[in-house]
Amino acid sequence: MELKVIARIENAYTSKFGVPRQSGLVEEVVSRIVFEPEYRAAEALRGLEGFTHLWLIWGFHEAAREEWRPTVRPPRLGGNTRVGVFATRSPYRPNPLGLSSVRLTGMERTADRGTVLMVAGADLMNGTPIYDIKPYLPSADCHPEAAGGFAEQREKRRVRVEIPEAEGRKLPETDREALRRVLAEDPRPAYQEDPERVYAFEFAGRSVRFRVAEGLLTVLEIGKEPVL
Repeated sequence: MELKVIARIENAYTSKFGVPRQSGLVEEVVSRIVFEPEYRAAEALRGLEGFTHLWLIWGFHEAAREEWRPTVRPPRLGGNTRVGVFATRSPYRPNPLGLSSVRLTGMERTADRGTVLMVAGADLMNGTPIYDIKPYLPSADCHPEAAGGFAEQREKRRVRVEIPEAEGRKLPETDREALRRVLAEDPRPAYQEDPERVYAFEFAGRSVRFRVAEGLLTVLEIGKEPVL
């Protein structure tokens, strides 16, 4: 079976580092789903406005490999313990497919790109190919009693965030607040705790450098100009 790319996502996650580990964690970042020309038929979205959440089926286009392994080392377990690939959401799997639940915040009709969907809480990198979109059904898809396995056995690491005023002014207010929420989720690998280490990634097209010590993440520098 050949999968067809029906759309691509556009958002502020311009590098893999910093993308939320799961969907729904950072709703301050609003993404745009832009359909490929072949799939811009307005009738294909008829009725979608009645749903608040969607399932996205997409591809790990920046992590695809020819070979797969039956076990992986999840960062959640410190990066040293191996578990079965099908017990994880690792991108390194036989078919590099991702599944995310996002909140539909709007549908914008455009003259040149058809109807564009606005969604919150995506954990997809900018440019990620989307293969299918399905409505989220709370009566069937929500299971409050579900067990989360090893992923729920460790306390989630969060940090306080400090963005110096001079650096924060380099971003529009909406991007600045979105960046704060992304950083509050602590994008570092779970097994890294070096307080002297400086991390760097791209967000909204700007370079961001930060350091974390004693639960406080301090932004050191935000690039003045967009990264080309």
